[in-house]
Amino acid sequence: MAVETITPDWEFDRFDDGSTKIHTEVQLKNYVNFLEDYTSQLKGIEDALDESIGDVWDFTLDPIALKLLPYEQSSLLELIKTENKVLNKVITVYAALCSEVKKLKYEVRTTFCNSGVFGVQKDTSMVEGESQIQMGRFISFLQELSCFVSRCFEVVVNLVHQLASLYSSSKNATKIIESSGVHFQTVYEHLGELLVVLMTLDEIMENHGTLKEHWKMYKRLLKSVHHNPSKFEIPEEKLKPFEKLLLKLEGQLLDGMIFQSSGICSPGLVDGRRNSSTFAEEFAHNIRTIFTNVESKLGEPSEIDQRDKYAGVCGLFVLHFHIFRTVDKKLYKALLDVCKKVPAVTLIANIVWFPDTFLVNKVPAAAKVMDRKSMQSLRSMREASLQQRAQALPKDVQSYYVFVTSWMMKMESIMSKEQKSDKFSEDLSSRCNIFVQGILYAYGISTIIKTTMNLYMSMQKPMTKASVKSLCRLVELLKSIEHTFHRRSAVVADSVAHITHQLQSQALAAIATAKKRVISDKKYSEQRLDVLSALVLAENALNGPSTKERRLMVSLALSVGTQMKTFKDEELLPLQLVLKKLDLISELRERVKVQCDCGFLYWHRAVFPIYLDDVYDHAVDAARIHYMFSALRDCVPTMLHAKHLETCDQLLESYDKEIMEVFNEHLLDKLCKEIEKDLRLSVHTHLKLDDRNPFKVGMKDLAHFFSLKPIRFFNRFIDIKAYVTHYLDKTFYNLTTVALHDWATYSEMRSLAMQRYGLMMTEAHLPSQTLEQGLDVLEIMRNIHVFVSRYLYNLNNQIFIERTSNNKHLNTINIRHIANSIRTHGTGIMNTTVNFTYQFLRKKFYIFSQFMYDEHIKSRLIKDIRFFRETKDQTDQKYPFERAEKFNRGIRKLGITPDGQSYLDQFRQLISQIGNAMGYVRMIRSGGLHCCSSAIRFVPDLEDIVNFEELVKEEGLSEETQKAARVLDSVLSDLTSNSAEGTEYFKMLVGVFAPEFRSVKNMHLRNFYMIVPPLTVNFVEHSIGCKEKLNKKNKGGAAFTDDGFAMGVAYILKLLDQYQEFDSLHWFQAVREKYMKEMNAVVKEQNVQATSQDEKLMQTMNLTQKRLDVYLQEFELLYFSLSSARIFFRADKTAAEENQEKKDKEEASRPATSNGTPGGSASSSDTTTK
Repeated sequence: MAVETITPDWEFDRFDDGSTKIHTEVQLKNYVNFLEDYTSQLKGIEDALDESIGDVWDFTLDPIALKLLPYEQSSLLELIKTENKVLNKVITVYAALCSEVKKLKYEVRTTFCNSGVFGVQKDTSMVEGESQIQMGRFISFLQELSCFVSRCFEVVVNLVHQLASLYSSSKNATKIIESSGVHFQTVYEHLGELLVVLMTLDEIMENHGTLKEHWKMYKRLLKSVHHNPSKFEIPEEKLKPFEKLLLKLEGQLLDGMIFQSSGICSPGLVDGRRNSSTFAEEFAHNIRTIFTNVESKLGEPSEIDQRDKYAGVCGLFVLHFHIFRTVDKKLYKALLDVCKKVPAVTLIANIVWFPDTFLVNKVPAAAKVMDRKSMQSLRSMREASLQQRAQALPKDVQSYYVFVTSWMMKMESIMSKEQKSDKFSEDLSSRCNIFVQGILYAYGISTIIKTTMNLYMSMQKPMTKASVKSLCRLVELLKSIEHTFHRRSAVVADSVAHITHQLQSQALAAIATAKKRVISDKKYSEQRLDVLSALVLAENALNGPSTKERRLMVSLALSVGTQMKTFKDEELLPLQLVLKKLDLISELRERVKVQCDCGFLYWHRAVFPIYLDDVYDHAVDAARIHYMFSALRDCVPTMLHAKHLETCDQLLESYDKEIMEVFNEHLLDKLCKEIEKDLRLSVHTHLKLDDRNPFKVGMKDLAHFFSLKPIRFFNRFIDIKAYVTHYLDKTFYNLTTVALHDWATYSEMRSLAMQRYGLMMTEAHLPSQTLEQGLDVLEIMRNIHVFVSRYLYNLNNQIFIERTSNNKHLNTINIRHIANSIRTHGTGIMNTTVNFTYQFLRKKFYIFSQFMYDEHIKSRLIKDIRFFRETKDQTDQKYPFERAEKFNRGIRKLGITPDGQSYLDQFRQLISQIGNAMGYVRMIRSGGLHCCSSAIRFVPDLEDIVNFEELVKEEGLSEETQKAARVLDSVLSDLTSNSAEGTEYFKMLVGVFAPEFRSVKNMHLRNFYMIVPPLTVNFVEHSIGCKEKLNKKNKGGAAFTDDGFAMGVAYILKLLDQYQEFDSLHWFQAVREKYMKEMNAVVKEQNVQATSQDEKLMQTMNLTQKRLDVYLQEFELLYFSLSSARIFFRADKTAAEENQEKKDKEEASRPATSNGTPGGSASSSDTTTK
C-alpha cells in the first residue's frame, strides 16, 4: 500500500486535538473484541469436529478446498523493469500477447468448447418445432463465438506482426534489439496453442451433425417467416439484417473454416511478410526446435503435454505455409511419421483430431508430393494402432495398477513423515519428484483412456467387454491419483510453497553464475547489455511468488539471456528442468484437476452398465465404485454451459435420472434380489432345494457392498446398505401382511440378515400369528357352517382339530390363535362372531325340531317313555341298555344314506355341530380374555382405574394432551368391559332360545331326553370306529376326539330344562352295570375254559374282554365329557330354581321397607326351598 508524503504546506496548517488517537483506540478495541469472538467460534467448531478433524481430507464430504495457485496484483508493466528500456518493451509486448493467449485458451475451454460440445442435441422424443426453438436459443452463443474467433484472429495477426518486426530482413528497417541469437520459442508455443484453439472449434463444428441439421431447419423456418412476417409479429425491416447475420455466422463458423477463415490467408497477415527471409528462417527454426523437443518425448513415460504441442506445431507449420508459401518436405514427412505413434489427439471431451487429415487438407501442395501408397498406409495405420492399443490394454492396466498403488504408498508415507531440519532440502526434493510423478502417471492414464475410447467412437468400432472393463479400471486409477492429492491437501499445500522457494533458489543460483560470467567479461556491446538486462529481469521475476506472469517473464528473459554462450551446456539443461518443475509444482492443483477430469465419460455412458455388472460379479473390491461415481460427477461442470435448453437443469436432471436408472437396474435391484434369495434359501434349507455347495456352484460374498461408505452423486448420497435394508423391510412387511402366519419365517430372515450381512432391519410390529394357524376368526365367522362340520372339538384342551385334510398335516385352532386374531381385528369381532353363531344355531334348531317331530321318531320315543315309566320299578330306576340298542337298530331299518349313515347318525352329527358352535363361542370368550389380559396387564388395579383426562386438566396441559388422555381412558374402559363381558355369552345363547324350546307349541321336543341313550350308543360305536382307523394305513375318517356331541347334548338339555328327566334314567349307571356284568361272565368262562387248554377259545375270550373294556372306557369318557359340559350351563339348577334365584336377587337389591324385616325374606325363601 503506497503512503503519500505529506506536503509542507499541509504540515503548517495541521492541528492535533487528540480525536485521531481516541478514534484509533476505539477501532482497535472493536478489532480485539472481534478477534476474541472469532477465536471462540473457531474453538467451538474445532471442539465439535474433534473426532473427525485430521490431516486426511474426504473427497465426497469436504465443504471447502484449498486453491494453491500463486497470485499477485502487480501488472506486467510493474514487473518488467530494467534499465534497458528497449528490452523492457520487447518482453512486455510478448508477455502481454502470451498472457492474452492463455486467457483466450482458458475461456474457450471453460465456456465455448463446453457449450459447443453440448450444443443442440438430437432427441427422438422431441416434439415438432422444438429443434427450431433450441436453435433460436443457440444463436446468441454463435454470436459470442463469432466475436471470440475474431478476437483470436486479431491476436494471431498481432503476434505475427510483432515477431516479423523483430526479425525484419529489410536493411531500411531500424533494428530493435540484436536478434541473431535470440529465439523466442515460448512465443511460438503460445501462438501454436492459440491455433489449436481454432482447430478445436473447427473440429467441434465438424463433428456436430445435429447442429447442422437443425441449422437447415431453422433457415427454412426463417424463409417461411420472411413470406408472412405479420403472422409471426416480426417487423420486416429486422428480418434482412438478421438473415445477413446468419449468413455471416454460417460462413465463419459452420462450414469448418474457422482455422482458415480466421485470417490466416488474409492479405493483412501475409503482405510484406512473405519477402522477410530472416523471419521465415526464424519461424521455421522455432517450428523445428519445438518439434524436435516434442517428438523425443512422445510415447515416453515423461510425456506430459507433448501431444497438445504436436497439434500446435502442425498448426504453426500450416501457418508458415500460408504466410511464406514454402514447404519443408522433410519436416512435413517427419510430422506425418509421428502419426504412426500418435494416430489421433483428443482436443477436448469426445473431439478427436487426426493430424494426417489436417496436414493433407490444409497443405495440399505438400500432399501432392507424397505418393498415394504412403497416404493409404496412414489411414490403415489408425485401425492397426487401435487394434494394437486394445490388445495392450490388459498389460497397461496391470503395469499402471502396480505403478499407481506404489506411488500412493510412497505419497502416504512421505506425507505422514515428519520433516527433519537437517534433511529438509532432500525431503523437499523427494516430495517434488513424487508430485511430478503423480502428474505424469495421471497424464499417461488419461491419454490411454481418451484416445482409445474416442478412437472407437469416431471410427464406429464396437468395443469388447474386456476392453471396457480395462478402460474402467484405468478411470478408477486416474481418480485414485486425484483423491490421493486431495486426501493430503493440507500437507501438499504446505509442501508446494517450500518446493517452489527451493526451485526458485536453484534457478537463481544458476542465473547468478551466468550473470557473474557476463559481468567478468569486460567487452562491452549492446548484445551483452541485453543479455545482462535479461538475466537481471529473470532474477527479479524469480524473487517473488511463482505466478504464471513471472514464470512467463523468466522464460522470455532467458530466450534473450541464453545467447552468446552465457550458460554452459551442463548448466542450461538443469536450469530448464528446474523451470519445468517450477511450472508443474506452481500449477499442481490445476494440472491434476485437468489431467484427472473425466468429463468425456458423458459421451461414453454406454460403458457404465457393463462396469456395474463387473463390480457386481467381483464384489470383493466393490469400494472402487466410489472412483467411478467421482468420474461421472466430472461431467456436471461442463453441462452447466449448455445453451440450447431453457435451463441447464433439464440436461442435469436427465443425466441424473439415466445414471440412477442404470445403477438401480444393474446393481441395486440385482443385489436386493440376490440377498433376498439367499436369505430365503438359507431359512428353507429343510426343503429339497438346488445344490448350494460353494465348492461346486461357487460363492459370491455380497457383504462387501454393505461395508461401503455412502456414494456421493449430485446432491445426494447413495447408501447401498440402507437401500437394501429398506427393500427387505418393505418386502418382508408387505408379505407378512398378506400372510400373517409367516411372521416367524420373516423374523428368522431378519436375524439372519443381521448376522450374515450386518443389516439392521426394522421389526414389522404386525399382530403376530403362529405358524400352525389354519384359519382366521373372520374366516371362521363367515363360514361357520363349514367350520363346525370339518373340525372336531376337544373340551379339555380347548382345541379344534381338522377332521380330514389333503395335506400331510391337520390344522389346529387353539386359544392363542383366537387371541392373536382378536388382536388383529379388534375386540369388536367377538360380539359379531356370537351373533353369527346365533344365526347358525337358528337354522340348525329348525332341522332339529323337524327330526323330533317326525312320526317315526316321536312314536318310538313316546313308546319308550311309557315303557320306562311302567317298568322302572323292576329295572331299579335304570333305563335298559337293550332298549337303547333296539332303538338304534330300529332307526337303521328306516333307511340309510348312500354313504351308509342312518337317520340317527345324521341327528348325532347335527348335535355335534351345535356343540362345536358352542365350543367355538367358548373359545372366543377365552381368546378375548387372553387378548384383553395381555393388553391390560400393565394396569395395576382393574377395580380402581384413574381418570387420566381429569388429571391432565388439573395440570393444565395442552389440548392435544387432553385429547390423548381421553383416548387412553376410552381404551382402558373398553378393555376392562370386554374382559368382563366375555363370560356372559353362554347365558345369552341359553336365554335367547330357552323360552321357545320350553313353549307349549314345541311339546314334541320334550321327548329329547329319551333319545339321548340311543344317541350315546350310536356315538360310542362311531367314536370307536374312528379311533380304530388311526392304526390303519388309510386314515380316512380317523379321529381321536369329538366333544362337540357332549357339548351339544348338554346345551339342548339345558334349553329344554331336562337335566332331571335325563338323570332319572340313570343311563350311565345302567351302561356300567351291563358291561361289568358281561365282563364278569367272560372272566368266569375264562376260568372254566382254562383247564381245557383250547387256545382259539381263549383268544376269542381275550378279544371279547378287550372289546368290552374299550366300550366301557368310551362310555366313561362320554360321561365325563357330558358332566364337564353341563357345568357350563349350570346343570345343578332347574329352570324354576334359576327364576327364583333371579327374583331373590332383584328383591335383595331393592331398599328395605319400614315394615319389612330381613327375617321375613328369609322365611319366604325357606318356604320356596321347601
